[in-house]
Amino acid sequence: GDGKGKSTAAFGMALRAWARGWSVGVYQFVKSPAWRTGEREAFAALDELHRTAGRGGPVAWHVLGAGRTALRATRDVDQAALARAGWDAVRADLAAATHRLLVLDEFAHVLAHGWVDPAEVLDALAGRPGEQHVVITGRRCPPSILDAADLVTDMTKLKHPFDAGARGLAGLEW
Repeated sequence: GDGKGKSTAAFGMALRAWARGWSVGVYQFVKSPAWRTGEREAFAALDELHRTAGRGGPVAWHVLGAGRTALRATRDVDQAALARAGWDAVRADLAAATHRLLVLDEFAHVLAHGWVDPAEVLDALAGRPGEQHVVITGRRCPPSILDAADLVTDMTKLKHPFDAGARGLAGLEW
């Protein structure tokens, strides 16, 4: 949906998975690796805690985009190629059963733009080995993906400070 909180909800699921000792893979499509986000730093600390103290599970965090597609600075970037390369990495990790939980953040955006074929995604998801859970966030997810999903949530914004022209706040928005 168009509401806020899609990624936040997915990261909440990832926190619960981490606490159960699951391997977590986060793949952020569209978002820029230059963006310093609280969730990325928090999961890096959790991965370090896993490696040094054996708590929780391992976390792999991949930032696969160049930033918002509507920004002038990203107009010359081949977002489709970045998305495709990111999907290739996800598909390989699915086939290898690298993670028990995969969060494909903003992947619905990738699918809606036609950068990756939803039929190919459905085939990869249907053929994944083991017990892997996949969370897809973003706006305008194709109906075929929604139909195949076990759980679909629609985030509807009722009110947000953005409506009054407020900028996002570090710690709340990222």
